[in-house]
Amino acid sequence: MQLRDVRDILCARWKTLLVCLLLVLGATAAVTANTTPDYEARARVFFTSDVKGYMLTQSDLGTFTELLGTPLIVNPIREQLELAPGTTLGLRGSLSANGSFVDIIAHSTDPRVAADAANAAGPAVAAVGSKFAKSLGGGTVSVTTVMPASPPATPTTPDVTRNALVGVLAGLGLGVGVVLLRHFLDSKVRTDADLRAVSPRPILAHLRKIRDMTADRLVVETDPHSLAAEEFRRLRTNLQFVDVTTGGKHSFVVTSPMAGEGKTTVAANLALAVASTDTRVLLVDGDLRNPSVADTLGLEGGAGLTTILLGRAAPSDVIQQWRDTSLYVLTAGEVPPNPSELLGSAAMKSLMSSLLDAYDFVIVDSPPVGPVIDPVLINRLVGGMLLVVTAGQTTKRDLGAALRALDTVDSEVAGFALNQLEGGGTYYAYGSKEGYGHNQGLAAKRRTRRGTPARRVRRPVGTDAPAGP
Repeated sequence: MQLRDVRDILCARWKTLLVCLLLVLGATAAVTANTTPDYEARARVFFTSDVKGYMLTQSDLGTFTELLGTPLIVNPIREQLELAPGTTLGLRGSLSANGSFVDIIAHSTDPRVAADAANAAGPAVAAVGSKFAKSLGGGTVSVTTVMPASPPATPTTPDVTRNALVGVLAGLGLGVGVVLLRHFLDSKVRTDADLRAVSPRPILAHLRKIRDMTADRLVVETDPHSLAAEEFRRLRTNLQFVDVTTGGKHSFVVTSPMAGEGKTTVAANLALAVASTDTRVLLVDGDLRNPSVADTLGLEGGAGLTTILLGRAAPSDVIQQWRDTSLYVLTAGEVPPNPSELLGSAAMKSLMSSLLDAYDFVIVDSPPVGPVIDPVLINRLVGGMLLVVTAGQTTKRDLGAALRALDTVDSEVAGFALNQLEGGGTYYAYGSKEGYGHNQGLAAKRRTRRGTPARRVRRPVGTDAPAGP
């Protein structure tokens, strides 16, 4: 797995990452709020003896610092400061770098008590120091305060800044771990990383989820300035580059691993996107088991591909022009009992050859590749295969099985279209809700025209221009 794959996974599951981060930060904030503050005050003192010519040794000063935390020093200071029972008080000491001074550090939940205890500890140690410095020979120890302690303004614990930083790091670490664990345990395809894990073929498009499949299913026609329509135009452009590497037949079969993954919607919008460049495009409904192109485009589907293959009509009799565009549609016709035999017949091969010569671009909508062999039969007649994978719906097992089935018969996917991605609540490209250069009147007119009947075109196969309706 590459770094960009991890990035894609984290972006796809950013909500999980955010929840983990907030939970850890919340727990950190609760612990910090419930932690009793502890204040630290520090005083620096200098010990001397009254024995002439004698200077306290490092051993003597070390003994004094050891005395600071004992009841011998702490209890008298508690009595001196009149502290209530249960009041926290801790003392410790350390020698300075040159060994001549002693730093006394006092801890307490009250900053004033910490400062007073640090200032009182030096004289308390001096009062009993001569008992533990045997080399003094009965002399006494005096103390000079070099730097008195003052009440601290902020507690040493809890450290809010440190705790917040630790909480952020722990939350991110937990979130990344949970996201990656969910990714590897997830059975659905959701990101580019899932596709790259099973196939090196390129991802040609990221298609956002169409919210209203009734009004905006043909988003390239109903809302050509939207981001959703732009994604289909990007798919059109990418397919042109792929077409160069797949034999230049200017034809693709659109399929999916399993049913219900939006392949017909992708095929129809892709055909409209190609037709918008004044290219003569033929959309063929090759799904002879469950045809849906006619319903999607609002066309008559009683006669079509099966009618031609049975010799009951010529292509020019059943090919229909979609409105006043350069898109032509060959519906499936009647559902036959033997779809695979028809698609693999010599008649189908001859028909596809003539259609590839007659049109600039041919797109074939086929059944899903997982359950049936039909897409493989069609793929042998066209330039390449576009596999539509639905994010959050297609399972990794179904995708892997479909690719293995294609590999068994030496068929390769030209590229993937990752479909139904969450793209937010609007599809508009610039600025306002209407988008840049969006004409509401024109869009409304287009929506109204969807209810007009399609024109049937009698077009001789092999000619350059279509005949009249």
